[in-house]
Amino acid sequence: MTAPILIIADRADWPTDRVVTTLTDRGAEVFRMDTADFPQEVSLTAGIDPGRPWSGELRTALRAVALDQIGAVYYRAPNAFRFPHGMSEAERKFAFAQARAGFGGVLAALTCRWVNHPAAIARAEYKPQQLAVARAVGLRIPPTLITNQPENVRAFAAQTQGPLVCKPIASPVLIEGDQFRTVYTRRLEPGDLADLRGIQTTAHLFQAWIDKAHEIRLTVVGDRMFAAEIHAGSQAAHVDWRSDYASLEYRPTQLPDEVTETVRVFMDRMNLRFAALDFIVDPQGRHWFLEANSCGQWDWIQHATGLPIAEAIADDLQGATTP
Repeated sequence: MTAPILIIADRADWPTDRVVTTLTDRGAEVFRMDTADFPQEVSLTAGIDPGRPWSGELRTALRAVALDQIGAVYYRAPNAFRFPHGMSEAERKFAFAQARAGFGGVLAALTCRWVNHPAAIARAEYKPQQLAVARAVGLRIPPTLITNQPENVRAFAAQTQGPLVCKPIASPVLIEGDQFRTVYTRRLEPGDLADLRGIQTTAHLFQAWIDKAHEIRLTVVGDRMFAAEIHAGSQAAHVDWRSDYASLEYRPTQLPDEVTETVRVFMDRMNLRFAALDFIVDPQGRHWFLEANSCGQWDWIQHATGLPIAEAIADDLQGATTP
């Protein structure tokens, strides 16, 4: 009998549904939960001593899984812990800290296959760290500036002698009122450099504009890579394809061997088994690394291209190696 697989993700995350369905269709034992289920719907009991590692169980009203039997964990953007009504704000903050260190700490100590470990995800969230590692392993990166000083932006523009783009350094999504808003990559016009008011308020990321033949979304799962060309059908999508999905066309493709091998080193340095990487391919055919998302979306790429990404994730969680 194969070891149980623990799935930690938002209950409403439909790409995770696809992975769970693939695993259960294969007869795998899956225990799915969201961290929001603790402590009201999931309980934890765990112990460690000089003679044994962490052992115990996660339990719901209907089932349980033994911690020391878990063979792999699929961790994908779960929600925050949810506590009982009636607690004060101070009590909630205290309870959150205890849950994060206790519940989260026990799970993080599991010595099994992780896709991906939360510590690796946390490190990979820092885009400056990604760019430093990408440069160190030999991936081509655009000249980049992070600053909150307008005069430094103007100096960078003069140095690069070409157009610049400004993009978010962290999540591009914000909530204003009850509305979700997305901050897209923006190509700066000459007039923008004359008026940079607001730059001082926080860190901003500027990059040299790279002329695009097309872009590539590369989904890496363990040792397997699934590359799809993204061709923009509008000016907005040409700057940031996320701004106009309806105009996009996708084509499965293969990366040059030197890019593939360098990406493998990047993934190893970042300690990631899964990531969605974005590249620009310029008119000369050169590949420019932009970023890697350790919890990136992939289901729409599978739907558009037929690339078997869910099956590859299931393979990796089950410890299979598939060429």
